[in-house]
Parts: sequence; structure tokens; C-alpha cells
Amino acid sequence: MTIESILGAIVIGAVIGAIGRLLLPGRQAIGWILTIVVGIVAALVGTLLAQVLGVETTPGIDWIELVMQVVLAIVGVGLVAGLKRGHRV
Repeated sequence: MTIESILGAIVIGAVIGAIGRLLLPGRQAIGWILTIVVGIVAALVGTLLAQVLGVETTPGIDWIELVMQVVLAIVGVGLVAGLKRGHRV
């Protein structure tokens, strides 16, 4: 892995996490750093899932893979927000 690919993963993860958070209805009581971390994880897992399922890669944007990543980010943000809410006293 090069520094460019690591920085790219962080940027893409931040965008994926932000989209997932915006598409999730209601207010999420998590910070932006945690949103970015969830987005990075969702982007990596979404890419792996797309490869396992045999989603064909095309030149340009892989829309199916992108949708998988955003859906995973929505689920991840929801889970993290729910877990964080459950730990409040």
C-alpha cells in the first residue's frame, strides 16, 4: 500500500461515512471522526464484498460497489449511534 492509496481510502471513507450519515433518518449522536472511521470500514468491507460477489469492475465509477459501501455505512452509523446511545447514563 502506498501513501496515496491510504490517503485515498481516508478521503473515500470520509465521503462514504458522510453520505451514510446524511441518508440515515434522525439525529445521530456520534462525532465526525467516528463517522469517518465507520465510512472507511464500510468502504473496505463494501469493496471486499463486491469482489467476493463477483461484481464486475468497469472503467470509471463502480456504482454497484458504491451502493454497497453506502448501505454498509448507513448500517454502521446506525449501529454505532445505537450502541453509543445505549451506554449513556
